[in-house]
Amino acid sequence: MKKVQFTETVLRDANQSLIATRLPYDKFEPILERIDKAGFYSVECWGGATFDVCLRYLNEDPWERLRKMRAKMPNTKLQMLLRGQNILGYKHYPDDIVRRFVRCSVKNGIDIIRTFDALNDPTNLKVAIEETVKQGAEASGAISYTTSPVHTIGKYVELVRELKEMGVSSICIKDMAGIMSPKSAYDLVSGIKDAVDLPVVVHTHSTTGLAFMTYLKAVEAGADVIDTAISPFSGGTSQPATETLNYTLKELGYETGLDEKILIEMADFFKPIRNEYLADGTLNPISMSTDTQCLNYQIPGGMLSNLLSQLKMMNALDRFDEALAETPRVRKDMGYPPLVTPTSQIIGSQAVQNVLAGERYKNVGAELKAYCRGEYGKTPAPIDEAVRAKILNGEKPIEGRYADTLPTDVYEKAVEHLGDNARSEEDVLSYIAFPQVAENFFDARREREEKTVRYTITEA
Repeated sequence: MKKVQFTETVLRDANQSLIATRLPYDKFEPILERIDKAGFYSVECWGGATFDVCLRYLNEDPWERLRKMRAKMPNTKLQMLLRGQNILGYKHYPDDIVRRFVRCSVKNGIDIIRTFDALNDPTNLKVAIEETVKQGAEASGAISYTTSPVHTIGKYVELVRELKEMGVSSICIKDMAGIMSPKSAYDLVSGIKDAVDLPVVVHTHSTTGLAFMTYLKAVEAGADVIDTAISPFSGGTSQPATETLNYTLKELGYETGLDEKILIEMADFFKPIRNEYLADGTLNPISMSTDTQCLNYQIPGGMLSNLLSQLKMMNALDRFDEALAETPRVRKDMGYPPLVTPTSQIIGSQAVQNVLAGERYKNVGAELKAYCRGEYGKTPAPIDEAVRAKILNGEKPIEGRYADTLPTDVYEKAVEHLGDNARSEEDVLSYIAFPQVAENFFDARREREEKTVRYTITEA
């Protein structure tokens, strides 16, 4: 009997996709010990947007959050999502910072680091993967799935071979927009399985309504692990429901290793939390619905929300359809990048600018200029030369790997700047990733401690 294992995403991607990562540690702490006994292959609980949101909105130290989860779930592999050379931010960092971040992540409790790059540029993955292996953690190499004239099974398999050479322990197909069809999943998983002898993990979203069918065909083709979310935080822009797929796969004769009683406990635990976020507006019911527009425009749910937000701020919601139609045109001009952070934001923002200006690339954001200079890496297809020339206005693109041009004293300067505000290497890395946000957090931390009064009672 073939075993298909599950990665539970409620603590990271489901939380991020449905409620913008606003789930504080205290909300889910009581259920962690039960999750630990459920039989998951791994629990995705860190990385992605969790780090930024902990510091910016939840008033939590993300490193302390990780240590607490580690203590509560000693028997489960804890997994994080890493943006390669971007770490958890939106720009490239020097190699030594990437290595430090990986080392500290493993030291504080991470077992599996899933590393991806928005452009699928291997040079942006290599350092993080190498350091993960060096630290004794499992390196999962992710391919950012998309469709275009240049994104073929052959190209994906070529990347997978490179990832294996880097030392990854598994391959993850990361379908961030939920656009991978059942047939595509079957063909891609089959192609990867034929090419390399590594476990294949499949990650998708329910945005378009394809996810359940996609997972079934992926499993049929030999996928070893699937990413799911416990039912109250499943569906829509999140992953499909853990319980449903566990039931289905068991009925089809697969072994999952999951404890169904604990899955029920988890669902019962998260239902009132979901209802609370629905009631206060944090969880928008639209996020839990099916949106087939992604199939036409390949726009992830979060990107759609950003487009709407931008247009609303500019009193231009009536231009939404135009912005949607412009997005794939900008993507083509930019060499068909997969639409995932940060490229989704870059492409979407430019589409809005083009529509509102009434002229394509009249107004160009700093991020798109950086993209055209080569600061984000090698694009899947060449950037349209006429468009790039207009954007760069005589400036020459970077030759070679952008990270090699970055200063090598970033960490030392951060230590000097922070002084006593930094109490650990982790604090310094928080500052490097999100400078102003981290400093605000450190200031608030100090103020809380200064206001704390401690009493000692002794007998006379």
